[in-house]
Amino acid sequence: MLTMQHRLRHDQDIARTLRAKLSVFDDACGAKVTPNKQKHSRFAVVVGTKVSKSAVVRNRVRRQYREIIRLFLPRILPGYDVLLLTSKLAIDLDYHEKESRLLRVLTKAKLLRPDSAVPKNIVV
Repeated sequence: MLTMQHRLRHDQDIARTLRAKLSVFDDACGAKVTPNKQKHSRFAVVVGTKVSKSAVVRNRVRRQYREIIRLFLPRILPGYDVLLLTSKLAIDLDYHEKESRLLRVLTKAKLLRPDSAVPKNIVV
């Protein structure tokens, strides 16, 4: 589970991130990124009713993306608010495909450290 300090929860923070100039998109997901003045990055995953009418399906997609973020948190640069936007394609992708696409989006947004910059005691 993604800890509360890493979650983007307040409406004004989400609105500020939504207006961000830096955005990177893929067919399945995209990211709107804005700097924050904190020591950690925060994330929100948006899976709208246009993606699926079923809340069960939307929540499963949301949980999968949060887990990917949690696992790669040591590689993600601190000090950013990230809003992940998903599309209908995200429902049909398996977990590993979601992972590779999200990592590609975060790499394009220049939010990932190289593998060598991650401390050795952190298991990813």
